[in-house]
Amino acid sequence: MTLILGRKQGMTHVFREDGTLLGVTVVSAGPCIVTQVRTSERDGYDAVQLGYGDTTDKRTTQPLRGHFHKVGCAPKKFVREERLYAPATAKPGDTVSVTVFTAGDLVDVIGTTKGRGFSGTIKRHGFQRGPETHGSMNVRQPGSISSKRIGKVAPGKRMSGHYGHTRQTTKNLEVVRVDAERNLLFLRGAVPGPNGGYVEVQTAKTGVKKTPQVIASKGAAKKDKK
Repeated sequence: MTLILGRKQGMTHVFREDGTLLGVTVVSAGPCIVTQVRTSERDGYDAVQLGYGDTTDKRTTQPLRGHFHKVGCAPKKFVREERLYAPATAKPGDTVSVTVFTAGDLVDVIGTTKGRGFSGTIKRHGFQRGPETHGSMNVRQPGSISSKRIGKVAPGKRMSGHYGHTRQTTKNLEVVRVDAERNLLFLRGAVPGPNGGYVEVQTAKTGVKKTPQVIASKGAAKKDKK
């Protein structure tokens, strides 16, 4: 599995060679620095830690400052780990760029959704509002939240509260184009989070590339069922 860190730039569209118009999300990914390599003998598991986005020593805590200076790189704003199933071949100080992906690869993108503050049940959970006529006084109220028999609100009840600002993973996005000169990834589909938000792009854990052979086999399977 391959991981790279970056920031969401926004959405646009591109044309394929056959003239197909695709909506894509542009992610400015890398170059990332390997800030630490974890081993099963020392840490109990194998992993590679990546850092993205330079910052100043003033905006970094003293322990992290020593951590980055030990590697010989500037302090990083965004640091994440990639869990490995075998000992890592990378070394601290190595660079990871967008060239680790190629057009046609499937990736999972992890980001933080937009925070929308305190929201009601209609906006937060998609509840239906009540009628506004015939004397109805329950228009946007949540309605009954419990019964007298219970005497309390059941745990997990969907109610008003903080909406958004949660970790979300969008799976099996296709890499449409890789721009190595500008460190850009063009991903087919939507990526969680606002423009400028930090994201993790990693090789898809599930999913199969939609090659012509796969599409043809699925079509044949549907005809057999009929």
